[in-house]
Amino acid sequence: MIEIYAGKTALKTIQEQGFSQQLFTSMLGASGGPKWFTLFGLDKYIFGEFFQERTTPLNLIGSSAGAFRFGALAQKDPIAAITRLAKIYSETVYSEKADAIEITTKAKALLDAVYGNHGIEEIINNPIFKAHFIVAKCQGLTSFESRPLQFLGLLSSIIFNRIDRNLLKHQYQRYVFHHPNSQVKLTDHCQFDTFYQPLTLSNLKDALLASGSIPMVMQGVKDIPHSPSGMYRDGGIIDYHFDLNIEEQSPKISASDSNFSHNQSAKNDGLILYPHFNAQPKAGWFDKNLARNVQENHYKNVVMLVPSAQFVASLPFGKIPDRKDFTEMDAPTRIKYWRTVLAETERLAEGFDAFCQQANINQIKPFSF
Repeated sequence: MIEIYAGKTALKTIQEQGFSQQLFTSMLGASGGPKWFTLFGLDKYIFGEFFQERTTPLNLIGSSAGAFRFGALAQKDPIAAITRLAKIYSETVYSEKADAIEITTKAKALLDAVYGNHGIEEIINNPIFKAHFIVAKCQGLTSFESRPLQFLGLLSSIIFNRIDRNLLKHQYQRYVFHHPNSQVKLTDHCQFDTFYQPLTLSNLKDALLASGSIPMVMQGVKDIPHSPSGMYRDGGIIDYHFDLNIEEQSPKISASDSNFSHNQSAKNDGLILYPHFNAQPKAGWFDKNLARNVQENHYKNVVMLVPSAQFVASLPFGKIPDRKDFTEMDAPTRIKYWRTVLAETERLAEGFDAFCQQANINQIKPFSF
């Protein structure tokens, strides 16, 4: 039911040292809205058992839905928090012609329910699971709330991206809202301007909301506290499924502002755990329908856990959930379908547990990109 892929360096490390949770120093959580429901059982197993005895820091790096997951999993009781997130998100119902205001209002209510009175403090003070939320700061027409102007800006992004993904850096900047003691630096071949903002009690919910604020669907988040003024939107715009390098190093405060400027030598020794929806990740939101592959060297340290085609085929409608279900299904049908998917993902957890117990390295496959 579960497939396991690994980059060349990761596979060599596992062959030499075996498979254990101590090998990992980071974990990735991708954008994709309700697609993450297929990872629910894995999330519970990974944080309830695989990492249960963890004593060293693990960087949780997520965008959009991945950020929402990691905001839950970085709390004191990760299983209870991720279960609340899955239940509330899957049972959300919108009016027939829901606008950006309604969808944003319900997203805020979801955050309030999932994080409660102490969730924010637990995330910021967690010494082991260090949350990082990726957000895209918009420039030009994409920074406007006006739908016509925003549409024109996104149309420009589509055209620029088809020509060269590098051109998107003129419209978007990557902001990483991170655990106060983070030592992470993200780099990519497109050289997006990347800024680092520590998570605080006053900016965490705004940063998390911004990371999931889908253009044209939700309102953007303007002027996040302790951050440069401007419009912040979905982190998946730049980092949909990730095509970047993760490094760790000691941060240094920039004299110009509160951003972290990482100027010291970096290290990248640990492996990266990446539960994902499929084995063909796309770099950015505008790459979804393109044949463009991610950089192979960015996945050399990655171990990816993926639902098999057989598992997906066994689900209702023979597919994993997606945002179209909100509009293409009536609410009772959708909610019943999504509840079934959430329950079925326990089989993926069982598959990963069996792999961990047997340590059958021959089960690991190489990436095909």
